[in-house]
Amino acid sequence: MSIIRRAFLGAAGGVAALATLGLATPLMAQSDPIRVAMGDIASVESLNLLIAMERTKERGVPMEMTFFNSEDVAVQAVLSGQADIGVGAPYAFIGNSGAPIRMFFRMSTLLFFPVVNSEVYSSWEDLDGQEVTVHSRGSGTEALMRLMEQKHGISFSNMSFVPGAEVRAGAMLQGAVNATIVDAGNFRLLQEQGGDKFIRLPVDDVTATDEALYANTNVLENRADDIKVFVEELIRTWADINANPAIVGELREQYNLLADVPDELMAEAVPYYEEAVANGVYPEDGGSHENVLEDIAFLSAAGQLSGDPETIDPQDYWTFAPLDSVR
Repeated sequence: MSIIRRAFLGAAGGVAALATLGLATPLMAQSDPIRVAMGDIASVESLNLLIAMERTKERGVPMEMTFFNSEDVAVQAVLSGQADIGVGAPYAFIGNSGAPIRMFFRMSTLLFFPVVNSEVYSSWEDLDGQEVTVHSRGSGTEALMRLMEQKHGISFSNMSFVPGAEVRAGAMLQGAVNATIVDAGNFRLLQEQGGDKFIRLPVDDVTATDEALYANTNVLENRADDIKVFVEELIRTWADINANPAIVGELREQYNLLADVPDELMAEAVPYYEEAVANGVYPEDGGSHENVLEDIAFLSAAGQLSGDPETIDPQDYWTFAPLDSVR
């Protein structure tokens, strides 16, 4: 697993930023860039967001992306003002801390595949008292696995946090992990390289938010005009990808995005988006009040939000002002 992780992350360590992309051009030097924090590795999964950021920059709003070691670090960067916008779905963090951050754009819905090494496990019941690996604390992957604990009456001995579905799939192939959760593209990779060795455990249909964009409330207010442009480009990019997933490959070359990621991984970019689009992963409306209610119900059932979900106020977690300004 360490070899695969180094291929993505290079030599950076600790909680420092791992990479920064999309620095403001000289023509934009008079404006502060909108700093986006992602608690994940640079991969095909982030191409749609990077494309929307490039299009936003073309309209005169400078932006930059920084990759952090984890979503926990990314949300702290947003809270401290080190970053302006974060990527994730920090419902649990907001609920526990009351932090003045709000989600404002729904990027994707959950489409994950709990996978086990069939030589070790064959059912949810087999995972009782065993270790599983998910993306990060507070993520949709953790929520889904916690919900499966409840539904099947089991208890994991430990939950390890390893960002990046590619990294977790690589660990499965190497035998370092025997139970994890990956996306559709990496489940396909496991099937191609492992055959019947890796099997998918069943889950009920879940339509909760996987990733969203969030920001400090003061950033949302003080940079409302810039964020409106960004949201417009997010909606345009999501619509373009849903209409033709192959455009991801074209725009990646046009903007020279993720040039350091190995070619064999970039070759999966278009198939990844084709599969995601076919499964309706990328909503084009940016999110709705009803979506937030669904998220709250899901996360409450998974034990990540406390209290009666019927009494939780969606406005404590989301603001629809940027979307409303675009609509």
